[in-house]
Amino acid sequence: MDLENTDSGVLLRNAGNFEPGHIFECGQCFRWNAMPDGSYTGVAGGRALRVQKIGSHVLFDGTNRREFREYWAGYFDLGRDYGRIKKELCRDPVMARAVEYGYGIRILKQDPWETLVSFIISANNGIPRIKKTIEMLCRRYGRKFTANGKTYYDFPTPLCLALLSREDITACGCGYRAKYLSKAAEMVVAGKVDLESLSEMSTGEVREVLMGTPGVGPKVADCVMLFSMARLDAFPVDVWIKRVMEHYYLKKDTSLNEIRRHAQNRFGPLAGVAQQYLFYYARGTMGQTGA
Repeated sequence: MDLENTDSGVLLRNAGNFEPGHIFECGQCFRWNAMPDGSYTGVAGGRALRVQKIGSHVLFDGTNRREFREYWAGYFDLGRDYGRIKKELCRDPVMARAVEYGYGIRILKQDPWETLVSFIISANNGIPRIKKTIEMLCRRYGRKFTANGKTYYDFPTPLCLALLSREDITACGCGYRAKYLSKAAEMVVAGKVDLESLSEMSTGEVREVLMGTPGVGPKVADCVMLFSMARLDAFPVDVWIKRVMEHYYLKKDTSLNEIRRHAQNRFGPLAGVAQQYLFYYARGTMGQTGA
């Protein structure tokens, strides 16, 4: 990595395959917000950061070289060669179009607990409401901290949520999902779901463990694996993915499980990365002329 210190942070020079708008708007995260100047500000791992593309470089405002190497480089998956991944996926003509559209996507490696809670909340929910609910949970029950003169809130811990009443959780806008969040927190605190130990299991085994948590079906389990555990073979299927897979590949109404199996057979160990390109492409183009 070609890093350069700046007055406010770190500049990653010649950052290929890195477009903040693609990364933060492709459905994988909910605590990054677009700013008027085109940058994005977010909170992850108890840290606040502003990310801005400047020509071919990326400015990470609010960190230093040591912290960047120890935390943010892994968070943004900077050790992975997305140029090679895109070349492999672009052998498929549909994927070539999707990759061209979302060329700057990278799969974030987020905190597994935060990702689990976030995607339980995401079930049958729209992104603006998901973000609002998560922000309210953080403001009410997350650790408060200051960075660059501004106040931020970390994500609440499993113990914190386990000690809350369901009414407290519901009041944050979680609706019927409050009972799932409460039970998930209790299971994590009790060690019934050990998120840290899942790295030693196969993707199928991890999916089975996660689906033993209330409120977690195949799609949520796959999201947790893909967006926090670097399980790039996981292929979450939602309404957009169902639509794009049926339109371009299957040509018929198909079950969610069959769509997932088809994608994993077609894209193999890169199925999850393909999913993100397809999701971003579908949301941006489906229903438009030339889609």
